[in-house]
Amino acid sequence: MREIILDTETTGLDPVRGDRIVEIGCVEVFNLIPTGQVFHCYLDPQRDMPEEAFRVHGLSREFLTGKPTFDQIVDDFLSFIGDDRLVIHNAEFDMKFINHELKMIKRQPILMDRVLDTLALARKKHPGSSNSLDALCARYKIDNSRRTKHGALLDGEILAEVYAELCGGRQTALSLQAAEKVVVQEIKTQVGARPQALLTKLSEDEMALHSKLVEKMGTKAIWSYYIKEDH
Repeated sequence: MREIILDTETTGLDPVRGDRIVEIGCVEVFNLIPTGQVFHCYLDPQRDMPEEAFRVHGLSREFLTGKPTFDQIVDDFLSFIGDDRLVIHNAEFDMKFINHELKMIKRQPILMDRVLDTLALARKKHPGSSNSLDALCARYKIDNSRRTKHGALLDGEILAEVYAELCGGRQTALSLQAAEKVVVQEIKTQVGARPQALLTKLSEDEMALHSKLVEKMGTKAIWSYYIKEDH
């Protein structure tokens, strides 16, 4: 299953009072394993950077000036996350900023029913304990020594490891991935390829429409194995 680990950095705590997003980091995971595909950008908030926020993430007004604004990256951002589940630590905070930015440019909000909050998950699994990202890294022996300051992409990469542990551990994720490979291989073996291809009854227009449909399935679709074999 494809999921997107998401984190943001901001100028403060309340978008209604004028705080803005200054960094977005997204990490794609498939069956809890990072695929290496990420979305990352710094954003020009078009306002000052409060000292308390700067101390958290180290992003200065000077550094952010000239970076793209949210409306300039929104299409790439929405395309990357698609319709898949968003996994966020303290999701209410990040989502109120994301949806406020979307509202400002008259885009539809992202509904919370597609969001999984790892803070809530951690509190349920470890009641009465500290469940900050740093505390969870210590609990699960995840190296977060690079995290001298908050950073959206770095925190997303660390959260991907924490999330795997919250779901039962990285070994479980590897087992799921291995099982998927076995299923795909069994299907390929059972279906196989014909010694001689059947003559198609499809028109060129129908073939073109079919190719577009297969392309939309993505590279993980089982159909792509047979497309490669046919060519």
